[in-house]
Amino acid sequence: MDYRITFNQHLDAEFTHALKGRADAYFRDNGISRYGNRIMHLKSAAMLAMYILPFVGIVAGGFPVWLCMVMYAIMGVGLAGIGMSVMHDANHYAYSDNPEVNRIMGMMIFILGADAYNWKIKHNKLHHVYTNIYGSDEDINSRAILRFAYAAPLRRYHRYQHIYGWFLYALMSISMVVGDVRKRKEYRERGVTNISQHIFDRSMRWLILSKILYFGIIFGFPLLFSPLTWYQVVLGFLLMHLVSGVIMSLIFQMAHVVDGPEQTLPDAERHVERSMVLHQLRSAADFSKSNRLITWYVGGLNYQVEHHLFPRVCHVHYPALSAIVEATTREFGMPYYVYNTFGEAFRSHYRTLKRLGREKIRNSF
Repeated sequence: MDYRITFNQHLDAEFTHALKGRADAYFRDNGISRYGNRIMHLKSAAMLAMYILPFVGIVAGGFPVWLCMVMYAIMGVGLAGIGMSVMHDANHYAYSDNPEVNRIMGMMIFILGADAYNWKIKHNKLHHVYTNIYGSDEDINSRAILRFAYAAPLRRYHRYQHIYGWFLYALMSISMVVGDVRKRKEYRERGVTNISQHIFDRSMRWLILSKILYFGIIFGFPLLFSPLTWYQVVLGFLLMHLVSGVIMSLIFQMAHVVDGPEQTLPDAERHVERSMVLHQLRSAADFSKSNRLITWYVGGLNYQVEHHLFPRVCHVHYPALSAIVEATTREFGMPYYVYNTFGEAFRSHYRTLKRLGREKIRNSF
């Protein structure tokens, strides 16, 4: 399947110019950087501590099994936090104006057991460019027995996905950890990557080595230094990834698979007759913008519209940019989807998931 699609970049030029100009003026007039600041650095330390300190406690031993399981669950919260708040910005080159800092912080994904290279392809290249387009955006492609796109084949069992889907969401984090090698080869075979064979082979060796190190530490250290049995360590590992999987899946789905954002299909020539900026506005939704705790923890991913419009701006600036986006879209009559609370967005995703299990087609062309 050809994932490549073209857009009409000549459309909406006045709106695009006004929005970019106002965003640039905000940073220029206030004398602030588009990248991370002290708040971002403190958050990074907090997220890393939430992931690493419980693991140190588990390895150090002396705690009852039930408390070790609680610490594994806390690690899952920290894992999701690093993924959404630290690694995410860095791999968008938004954490720092120093490319080396972005590279190092982006590599935090390796301590979570996943792969930065695959993530950049899946997220930066496929999701951010072809948002909500079935066959190109892997985030809405069908997975296992879940149907996220109206253009995808509809099966009888999908009728119940609004019930069983939550259990499968928990597997997101684990699937990234165990599926990276296969996914790297798949991207190569599909032509999504065009690096030389030499560089590809070298990157595969690094990927395999990183997996060996990850599993060696996450399983080996507790087995060697703590009183936990092998099955208790496996249970804790699964608990950690199930917690992080539920959190990350839900946050991403509530930004795109809800009422409002469209699922666009290209024409026969793989073309979409709209500008990229309008496509992003029509494909994402914000939620819980007034909830500071959610905004802090999810790395501004509840400001999904702003993130898709300004992916190379650190998420600590999204609340300020949101006011600019809202005013500019209202002035030019552009769409801007917002759910005021987490509960509203959650219920909308539930309704959409249920509808996707019953309706054959509901697309925008």
